[in-house]
Amino acid sequence: MVLKKILDVLAVLMLGADLSVFTVFRVLNLVGLWFMFGKSGVKSWWALVPCARSYKLAKCADREPEGRMLFVMEALNSVLYLLRLIPGLETLPLPITVITSLLFIVEVVYVIRVYAGLCEIYKVRRRWIALWIIAESVASMIWGLGKKYRPSITVPEMEHDDLAGVSGRSVEQMDTGLSVNLEERSVTEFFKKRSLLRDIHMNIEPGHLVLLLGGSGAGKTTFLNAVNGYEKAKAKVTLNGRDMYREYGVMKYQVGFVPQQNLMRGKDTVLHTMEDAALLRLPMNVKAADRRKIVEDALNTFQLYPSRNHLVEKLSGGQLRRLSIAMEYLSDPELFILDEPDSGLDGIMARSLMEHLRSIADEGKIVIVITHTPDRVIDLFDDVIVLAKDSRRTGRLAFFGPVEEARTFFGVRTMEEIVDAVNKDAETYIRKYAEVANG
Repeated sequence: MVLKKILDVLAVLMLGADLSVFTVFRVLNLVGLWFMFGKSGVKSWWALVPCARSYKLAKCADREPEGRMLFVMEALNSVLYLLRLIPGLETLPLPITVITSLLFIVEVVYVIRVYAGLCEIYKVRRRWIALWIIAESVASMIWGLGKKYRPSITVPEMEHDDLAGVSGRSVEQMDTGLSVNLEERSVTEFFKKRSLLRDIHMNIEPGHLVLLLGGSGAGKTTFLNAVNGYEKAKAKVTLNGRDMYREYGVMKYQVGFVPQQNLMRGKDTVLHTMEDAALLRLPMNVKAADRRKIVEDALNTFQLYPSRNHLVEKLSGGQLRRLSIAMEYLSDPELFILDEPDSGLDGIMARSLMEHLRSIADEGKIVIVITHTPDRVIDLFDDVIVLAKDSRRTGRLAFFGPVEEARTFFGVRTMEEIVDAVNKDAETYIRKYAEVANG
């Protein structure tokens, strides 16, 4: 049936027309892409736009990075083609010819990646890649007109926003503690605005150890960067009554951020590492003797004083993570943020590390932690933040509150079950929490 449709279209195109075979197949390809884009939720007329149609096809294949590269390379090839039309430039210089040849090879690689992505989205065998390479017009017509060929996902930019109008209530700014009223965090990617986070509101009291949960791509790290002011959002974030964005130059020293990676020189000693950190983290007017005392106190607090003369590269995994935290602890920040501090640690070492964080929170600090193994230490936490991505892959707030209330809200006993629940049905919980937050 599909083949008959292709032949019918071909006959119509060639009947009484002086068209080359090459032109006919190009038209067939546009027709096939027209219907494929429609199936994927992309506006069909993009099939008629040179360069852009390759980018849109890559988006349909869930290969957007490859699509960007193809857009750039095809645009560059178009420029080179136009140059050849200029009298005297029919033959381009050798260096440009070599570069053009290399670009062609790279383009072929990216095209194959896009075709492989299409096979995954359409749930067909990869041998289809050969047909796409040899006769793209035939493949696009079969997939575009064939009723049994349907993509398993649609392009996010065209999906209906099922949560339009669903939002939590903004919280009142506290004089002490952390207040977050985040309307949106977005980026512009390839001439298109993409929302990473939306509608996150909460107040966190001093002395609380907070767990941040969410599936892959839910925006956990993006949220933390927005909170500490490193990547500003459309938001109002205050710490102890002071605006994190307006006073970022001062407030950044009130936030201790410990990334997942250990960013320390392995050939330095622990003491030398801490002394260098103190020079960066402490005000210039702190006397040398006071600075040494602060460093010694931090080493003792995190049980690193006996290892002060050891090389960083000789430390165990647990010691490395404690050293990373100790470096941030030097300036006595009010807010601690840690991205997977227990990554790679066994249960005992992870427990010991989290107990240190619990003691920091008990000093009146706010500590927010991302961890992929929360249940082994969940008894140490006060609150849980749960982020989930909606149909547009935007991070939204699915819950914020005490640990026990989180269990009741999701109807589960473990934190890992909460992550499973929001991965399976994120929008239900986003909507449910918005109703709870709005009273």
